[in-house]
Amino acid sequence: MYFTSHTVAFLDGEFLPAAQATVGAYAQSLHYGYAVFEGIRAYRTPAGPRMFKPREHFERFHYSCQAIGLPLTYSVEELTEISYRLLELNGLQDAYIRPLAFAGAPNMSLQCPPAGNLLVAVWDWGKYLGDRALRLTISPYERPNPKAVPIEAKVAGHYANSIIASTEAKNRGFDEALLLDMHGHVAEGPGANFFFERDGELFTPPAGSILRGITRNTIIDLAREAGIRVTETFFRPEELRTATGAFMTGTAAEVVGVAAIDELVFDTPFAQTLGAGLARRYTALVTGQAVPAESA
Repeated sequence: MYFTSHTVAFLDGEFLPAAQATVGAYAQSLHYGYAVFEGIRAYRTPAGPRMFKPREHFERFHYSCQAIGLPLTYSVEELTEISYRLLELNGLQDAYIRPLAFAGAPNMSLQCPPAGNLLVAVWDWGKYLGDRALRLTISPYERPNPKAVPIEAKVAGHYANSIIASTEAKNRGFDEALLLDMHGHVAEGPGANFFFERDGELFTPPAGSILRGITRNTIIDLAREAGIRVTETFFRPEELRTATGAFMTGTAAEVVGVAAIDELVFDTPFAQTLGAGLARRYTALVTGQAVPAESA
């Protein structure tokens, strides 16, 4: 699914067959989840393949490495150049790009390594959560306490929480989980931010226990440009009973509607919501097309 015998990856300064981009069994990252990653999409546009907001993604990549003390020697410009070269070598225009900074040397200690490693991979990946409006469930698992880990960093080990929550939800017949924070407020999905709408206004959780996604920030900007009020605020699951719609955002998921949360079913079809209009605007933006004039 992710690579074939012809796929090229980048590992520690070298473009090589993806099957050869491996890590040893005693790597610190393998044992402790001590690694940092990003997810970036490239789109086919009239001007050729274009990554969406590479600077924002790679600046966050640097921040995440600094937050956990993982050395990264590549600049934002170098990371961008490597990614575009990989798209070219693999003949891809619409693609998902995964840079991973990791500690590949044998190391069973709990100390930061003196040097880090870099993998960049690309593959053709459709919308992670599909196009159908989702059935969510409130997860019994919470988002990590922000005083325990740097929650705004995309650390690989944090996503054990995401895998556990998502798997539990799907085992109960739902499409995805919706996690609360330690205070019982709605936080986000395992890999996507959450919005709901009410009376022509959008609401989304603020900084705290969420990763403020780049897609999330883009949707907020697009909404405000369209005259839609966006409020970042804490709210509990019971407040969603007055909502008329909801959606989730993320680089892998893009913008996907929510049809129901546990027993709560939204009366308005997603296609008629503010979220659907913003999804159209987002698609136009990332693919270099004219942004639709309508706000919903």
